[in-house]
Amino acid sequence: MVAVDVPESTILPDLVPARMLNEFAYCPRLAHLEWVQGQFAHSADTLDGNYRHRAVNRPGGDAAPHADASAADSDRATPDPLPDASDPDFRTRSLQISAPQLGMIAVIDLLEGERSSDGQPPAVIPVDYKRGTVPDNPEQSWEPERVQICAQGLILRENGYRCEQGVLYFAASKRRVPILFDAPLVARTLELLGQFRHAAQTSTAPPPLDNSTKCQGCSLAPICLPDETRLLASGDPVVISDPADEPRIRQLIPTRDDTRPLYVQEQHAYVGKKGDVVQVRNSSREKPETLAEIRLAELSHVCLFGNVQISTQLVQEFCDRQIPLCYFSFGGYFHGLTTGLPGKNIDLRIAQYQRAADPAFCRALARAATAGKIENQRTLFRRNHPEPPTQALDDLLASAGQARAADSLQSLLGIEGNAAKTYFRHFGGLLRPRTAGPEWSFAFDGRNRRPPTDPTNSMLSLGYALLAKDLTIICWSVGLDPFLGFYHQPRFGRPALALDLMEEFRPIIVDSVVITAINTGVVNTRDFLRHGPACNLTASGRRN
Repeated sequence: MVAVDVPESTILPDLVPARMLNEFAYCPRLAHLEWVQGQFAHSADTLDGNYRHRAVNRPGGDAAPHADASAADSDRATPDPLPDASDPDFRTRSLQISAPQLGMIAVIDLLEGERSSDGQPPAVIPVDYKRGTVPDNPEQSWEPERVQICAQGLILRENGYRCEQGVLYFAASKRRVPILFDAPLVARTLELLGQFRHAAQTSTAPPPLDNSTKCQGCSLAPICLPDETRLLASGDPVVISDPADEPRIRQLIPTRDDTRPLYVQEQHAYVGKKGDVVQVRNSSREKPETLAEIRLAELSHVCLFGNVQISTQLVQEFCDRQIPLCYFSFGGYFHGLTTGLPGKNIDLRIAQYQRAADPAFCRALARAATAGKIENQRTLFRRNHPEPPTQALDDLLASAGQARAADSLQSLLGIEGNAAKTYFRHFGGLLRPRTAGPEWSFAFDGRNRRPPTDPTNSMLSLGYALLAKDLTIICWSVGLDPFLGFYHQPRFGRPALALDLMEEFRPIIVDSVVITAINTGVVNTRDFLRHGPACNLTASGRRN
């Protein structure tokens, strides 16, 4: 991992959302990643929180005097009654209100209030919905929650309301917890507001929390990389104590992603939407048929192979939801993708462009990626070859050492090419002899592409294309330019950065999958077809 120092810039938000004070009190680095760098990732908790907020997320109710009338519509419906709530004069849901002098803005889940008969401003109580249970502590709440509701109260005060307390409603417990806006809480809220503004003036994120359990449940942990960042900064891994009080390195747990890709290979199929469901239909007028349905919320990205049509409305929906749409030829060549606007963190891309113009940085990164690829190729031989060729293992080990010492990208290309010749010269020894039909066998006589002329090379090319697609999407999602690399030089239409990233993953992801598919009989004689000299997988073969 190579540290990238993002250049300083002034990013001073005019109006700070009250929810960002919650995030900042919880974790300053989390707030910075979300607000300054524009990074966000859903987890099961955030999605459940959105579901819990479904009633109060619809603006409506009686708009109170002094409120921003545009924030509430004429819908008089109220959410479900809350336990222990008195009958207020008015209730307003999802009220957006700002305080320019304070420099804050908030969307209040529910505002309850009483109109005054003596001409005084109405007395109001903001209610903030929380998905979990009431905490088992003296305050029956956590500081970030109290700070957020207090910030809402201060915003209401600037708008002329009388607001002395708020309410936290915990959906899992179905309980209201009153929060008094006393002097210490107000002072703490204003202190955090000042600290947040100071932190927002730089694009360098604060350091990760020190050995905090918060990191394990954070949806941004794969972006924040707290353990890896601390290791890079200090050289020491994060160490914790288990129940036996024995120190051990904190285990990294991969995030769970419940979304999945949709691959559409049916030629002349049409992809459209019905409500929040994506439908794949055939083009037959005689026997129209729905081939597949999947909810938009369950999609990570969509891949279209060959002649597949898609509705403009669905493309726009994908852009709004940041669901990448990827285009492949029938044979699996990756043409490109359609996605929404790129990441908001322009400083990250500026840093990428500056580093791409730094020969020393490019050379260091290219050395590490190439050496890692060669070492992984060698490991694949040692694990899968029935009789690993000693000379080939020695040659690959020597090539990895030469790659780490290469003095230019040109010499590195030569080292990589020689290692690839050694690797693919013996690659066939990893495969069990099998025939794929009257014309071909799975015997491997060397790497060929554009087009691949045999089944093994056909699967390798498809696997590399899919891996390039995945890494291109990842680059877009984190705000990097996938077309500007450090090792692979820019060329029209080539995702150079994605190709840089995939180098060391080719053997352990793509090559190992191809070896397993061949040796276990996952692919068979019906899974390939010929177009001229090209050998391609059929749609059913790709599904396997």
